[in-house]
Amino acid sequence: MPSQTLATKLAPPDAEQQKAQATEPWLFPVFFLSGSAALVYQVVWQRALYAIYGVDILSATIVVTAFMLGLGLGSLAGGALSRRHPRAAVTLFAIAELGIGLYGALSLRLFALIAGVTHGIGHVAAGGVAFLLVVLPVMLMGATLPLLVGHATSRSQNVGRSLGNLYFANTLGAAFGAFLAARYLLGGLGLRATTEVAATLNVLLGVLVMALRRRRRGEP
Repeated sequence: MPSQTLATKLAPPDAEQQKAQATEPWLFPVFFLSGSAALVYQVVWQRALYAIYGVDILSATIVVTAFMLGLGLGSLAGGALSRRHPRAAVTLFAIAELGIGLYGALSLRLFALIAGVTHGIGHVAAGGVAFLLVVLPVMLMGATLPLLVGHATSRSQNVGRSLGNLYFANTLGAAFGAFLAARYLLGGLGLRATTEVAATLNVLLGVLVMALRRRRRGEP
């Protein structure tokens, strides 16, 4: 009996098991690009708040704090959603990307509107409003990792590998996005066009993932 059990464990997986355990390769480039867009926004929004408040500790604190808090809250929400709706994790990821893209496209207009409305009410109050404007879309960004990890884990049955690989792709993309925005995009395109590039990327990712999801559902 023990030898049969050992032989069973060592036996190569059949085709169905291999298919179930395969991590879809599109996850990594998609999450790389998602991370790139996220850091483009961070750089752009930092510059936009500089224009409103000046280059001081307040504008830097608003963006950094909003990103840290938003990513954390979004991660909690994304984890809860992926557990509650595991089969819809990819669809929810696509919706999040579309939401980020839509908000990103409108973000500079919203910042300008808030700057006009909050003029004269004091830096702290205006900073609180700006903080809310930044933290909401960042929550969507934070939700993307647990959603994709939940999907990848359901395919590979390996939480550690799924989380590590996706986090690596996202972090690498974030570094690339920050470098690209600061080094080339802002100087060559300006704030508005750079934001539109990131927003377009998010929308394209959302549409692409939706299409891949529908195609996969149609496979036998």
